[in-house]
This record gives sequence, C-alpha cells and structure tokens, in this order.
Amino acid sequence: MVPAQAVTGAETASPDAGAWPDGDPAAPLAPRARLVPALGAVYRAQLSRARVARIPLLFVATFQSVGIMVLMRGVVDGGDEARAVVSGSSVLVVAFVALNLLAQYFGQLRAGGGLDHYATLPVPPAAVVLGAAGAYASFTVPGTVVTAVTGCVLFQLPMANLWVLAAVIPLSGAALAGLGAALGLLAPRQELATLCGQLGMSAALLLGVLPAGRLPAVIGYARDLLPSTYGVEALTRSFDAHPDWVVICADLGVCAAVGVLSLAVATWAYRRAAAR
Repeated sequence: MVPAQAVTGAETASPDAGAWPDGDPAAPLAPRARLVPALGAVYRAQLSRARVARIPLLFVATFQSVGIMVLMRGVVDGGDEARAVVSGSSVLVVAFVALNLLAQYFGQLRAGGGLDHYATLPVPPAAVVLGAAGAYASFTVPGTVVTAVTGCVLFQLPMANLWVLAAVIPLSGAALAGLGAALGLLAPRQELATLCGQLGMSAALLLGVLPAGRLPAVIGYARDLLPSTYGVEALTRSFDAHPDWVVICADLGVCAAVGVLSLAVATWAYRRAAAR
C-alpha cells in the first residue's frame, strides 16, 4: 500500500499539532483597566450595595451618636467639653461605618472567597480598596450632618462653621476606612476582623467623645494615635468664636496623611490576600 501523501505530493498538518500557524499569531489579551475608570465603577457598585444593605445600620449609628449626646447633656453644660462631645459623636458615625462595617465587609469577603471574584477582574487592586472605602465613607455623610446639627441644638453651639464637615468627613473617612479595610484583610479569621472593627469603634467612642481634659495622661497618648482624633479636634476648634484655621488645617493634614498611609497598607493587604 502506498501512502496518499506519496501519490499527491501534499503534506497536511496533523490535526493535533497544537500550534498556531506562523502567519496567525495568538490574539492579545484585553488591556488592563485604568485606575480612574475602574475606581469609578467599583465606587458606584459598592455605593449601590451599601445603600440597600446598610441604611438600617446607618440609622443605628446616627441614633447611637445622638443618644450619647443626650446622655452627656446631663453631665456637660457647655464650653470646651460640649464642643468635644458634639465633635466626637459626629465623627463616631464615620468610625461606625467606615471602620467597623468595612472591617467586617472585607473580613467576610476574604472568608467567603469573594476576593477571588475581584482577582479575576482586570482592575487594579487600589481601585477595589479605594472604591469600597470611598463608598462606605460617603455613606456616612447624612448621619454625620444630622448628628452635628442635633448636637449644636442640644448644646447651643454655633453652626456657622459646620461647613468644615465637608473636609472632616472625607479625610477622617479615608483614614478610618483604610484602617478598617486593612484590619479586615489582615485578620486571619472573619471573627477576628469583626472583633477588630468593634474594638476600633469602641476606641473612637471612648477616646473621641469623652473630653480630653478628663482622660488620664496614658490614655491621652493612645488618643493621639487614633486617626479620628484629629478630625474631632478640627471640628471642635471650628466652634470657637475665632477659630485658628492654621491649626485646623494641620489637624486635617494629619488625617489626610494617615488616610494615604492606611489606604496604601490596605492595598498591600488586598494584594497579599488575593494572591493566596
């Protein structure tokens, strides 16, 4: 028997050669999404999710802060202590959502394998962390404003400089959200992430709401290490008759620096958790 190739003189490629022809290279992969468009997409998705699932918790956070101010009204009459109570209660709403809930969210995401979904998307890790942090921080705006206005009415504080909240909320929110995301991603178990978020919120409650002058010196050092402290101090100084805007800007600058650092750590923690 004579092979067909010998008769026809043609050579056909084996069907299982498994190689691309020389003139037909493999199609390139789609380009990786840029940071800003990816950040916007993650932010909108997280904000939509938070709006549906977190409204009851935002109500709880606001009601908690207003309740604390009502209780402190029977102890504090006015002056610097009243300013500290109102400022600390207002920033406490940010701590409850941006720190506590975000730590729980990323802890749950890591434990349930949700990070695998984000890892398959062509988005930078920073977009995932910044988008989620920004959405949770933005979600605190209504509760913080309501708490601040209610506190001003309770303690008869001026409202002329409440526009400072426009800087306090995003900068304190960035610092606390980055911290919450880092805690949730670095915690080895979901339960520990929840515990760390609760402890962080409790620290913001005790060290932020209570007047600094009534705290022991040792606890005062711990208060200086808490990122939300500088947002509280900036809002407290805005209630003065003649605010020192240089010091206020310095406090907000510390919040901004801590926010950049904490979000960078959270991004690194996300890369580390997603690679496992």
